[in-house]
Amino acid sequence: MPAYDFTAPRLYVAADLAAGVRLPLDRAQANYLLNVLRRGPDDPVLVFNGRDGEWRAHLAQTGRKGADLHVAAQTRPQPAPADIHYLFAPLKSARLDYLAQKAVEMGAGTIRPVITRYTQGDRINMDRLRANTIEAAEQCGILAIPDCPEPERLPKILTELAPERLLVFCDEDASVRDPVRALAAAADPQAPPPLAVLVGPEGGFSAEERALIRARPNTVALSLGPRILRADTAAVAVLTLVQAVLGDAR
Repeated sequence: MPAYDFTAPRLYVAADLAAGVRLPLDRAQANYLLNVLRRGPDDPVLVFNGRDGEWRAHLAQTGRKGADLHVAAQTRPQPAPADIHYLFAPLKSARLDYLAQKAVEMGAGTIRPVITRYTQGDRINMDRLRANTIEAAEQCGILAIPDCPEPERLPKILTELAPERLLVFCDEDASVRDPVRALAAAADPQAPPPLAVLVGPEGGFSAEERALIRARPNTVALSLGPRILRADTAAVAVLTLVQAVLGDAR
């Protein structure tokens, strides 16, 4: 894997990237580079759009408050997108910010809210969720921006999952006491299937929801240990387990 350049700031852009492209920056981006980071003319900036890999560009100030980027050369090619769906019951906004950022860092390729019986609220600022995924990718050297589909109720989410996708169900009542062994038994670590991870609300799943989830083929229920974890902590714990056994951290 190529070494990341952490000395140059990284910026997500929507435009196509290629050598010689000139990128006008919006006011917020220009302010971030010129005033917050104190970057000057010809200073390097790394840019990515989730499609064309990472590119080195150079800053060109166009006025007291404006700037463009001149794209020079590709530094890293675009990798294949991560194929882990992170499915979660909505949280309060501050904890949702943390969850989104950590899910991106841990390699989730799709981050989707799931409405359950005990979900505290089904109103989610999806623009804020997507902004958090972009910020996490900018800060952590990640080139792919996860998809953030609109929230949907649990039964519909389950029917939309492809049959070959292994669903890892975080269930505090699961009898499994060795989650590593359970994951390795559920799929071949040398040829892992596409994955989905499901974490419920603070109130847990209802008995009907738990039965519905367990009835789905290609599902493994895991306990994350003897302690009850907050939903945002569970995100980090289960994604660490999944990536270590069946993901790209093997």
